[in-house]
Amino acid sequence: MNLIASAPEGLEKYLAREIIDLGGFNINTYKRTVSFECDYSTFFRIHFFSRIAFRFYREIARFACYDRLSLYEGVRDSFDWLKWLPSDKTFNVQVTGRTSSLSHSHFTALEVKNSITDLQQSVWNKRSNISLDNPDLIIHLHINNERGVLSLQSSVESLHKRGYRPAIGNAPLKENLASGLLKITEWNGNKPLIDIMCGSGTFLIEAINQVLKIPLKSQKSYLFENWLDFKKDIYLDEKKKALNKVISFEKLSKIVGCEINKDVFDQAKVNISLAGLENYIELQNNDFTKIQFKSAQGLVLCNPPYGKKLGDENELINLYQNMGEFLKKNFSGWEFWLLSGNPRLTKYLKMKASLKIPVSNGGIDCRWIKYLIR
Repeated sequence: MNLIASAPEGLEKYLAREIIDLGGFNINTYKRTVSFECDYSTFFRIHFFSRIAFRFYREIARFACYDRLSLYEGVRDSFDWLKWLPSDKTFNVQVTGRTSSLSHSHFTALEVKNSITDLQQSVWNKRSNISLDNPDLIIHLHINNERGVLSLQSSVESLHKRGYRPAIGNAPLKENLASGLLKITEWNGNKPLIDIMCGSGTFLIEAINQVLKIPLKSQKSYLFENWLDFKKDIYLDEKKKALNKVISFEKLSKIVGCEINKDVFDQAKVNISLAGLENYIELQNNDFTKIQFKSAQGLVLCNPPYGKKLGDENELINLYQNMGEFLKKNFSGWEFWLLSGNPRLTKYLKMKASLKIPVSNGGIDCRWIKYLIR
C-alpha cells in the first residue's frame, strides 16, 4: 500500500522516523509530507500511534495532468470508480497544487467530480451525491509538474485533534506540533519536565502520551472503513491491541506546568483531566518565578508570547529578561527548549543557543531553540 502523510512543516524527518518505528518502509520526505509503503496492519496501527501526522492518504493513481481535458480523462480512466464508489455512496474532492491552465482549486475539484459522476451516469443512469460534512470517500488530487496524483483520505478529522482539548488558550499549539517538538528534545521521562508557561497544557499532555506510547483516542469511524478492500479483521485486531496496551506510569519523573492566568490554568486542568493524566501532572497557578525545584538535571519547556499574536513586543522584553535571569539562577545544569517566533526577543534571554530548528507554528516562522543552562 502506498501512503502519503502530511506533517507540520519542519517535522517531516521526525514523522518519517515515527512511521519507520511503526512498520513503514521505503520512506521519502518532502516539504510537509512523507511518502511510504506499508502493509494493512501497519496502516491501521499508524492511525492509533502516530503522534506527528495530520492525515494519511492512500495513493491510488498517477496521470498526466496539464489542462481540463487531461484532468477529466485522467481521473476517469486511472481508477476503477465503478467498483469503489457505488452510486449510493457520497464523496467530496480536495485539491492541492496547480498548473498554468488549472490554477483554481474549486474549478479543478469540480472537474474531478464531473469526471467520476459522468462515468457513473453513463453506466448506471444515476450518480453519487456530494457530501461536505459526512462523506463516504474523500478524494484528494495533488497537481505538480503537470502530473496528477489521486489519493483517498483515510479520516475526516485531522489526527492532531486528540479529543482532550475542548478548552484552549488564545494562541494554542497544535497537539501534533507539540509532540514533534518534544520528539526533538529526546526526553525519555527519566528527568523532571517543567513547562513554565503551560497554557492549556498541550506540551505536558503530549510529553506523557509520547514517551509512554499511549495510543490516540480512536475516532468513531474512519473513511478507510468504506474502502472496497477494507480488512475489518486486521483493523479490529490492531484496534484491540491499542485499547489493551498496558501503560506503565511508574517510569515517569515529576512533570510540572505553571500558568499565571487563572482562566487558562482552569482550561489546562480540564484538558489534563480529559486526557486521564491528572494524577501525573502537577499544575501551579502562579508566575514561573515562583517555581522551586531541587534537581541537578531536567528539561524546561516554554512557548512564550512572540509579540505577534499575544502581547506587545516592547512589553515582552522584560518577560524574556526575567525568564533568562530566573533560569540561570535556579536551573543550572538543565536543558531549556524555547519555541521562538521572534528573534528580536530571544536575545533578551542573554543565553547562548546550542541548537536552532526551523518550524512553522500557525503560519509563523519559528525556531525550536535549545539552551544548556549555565
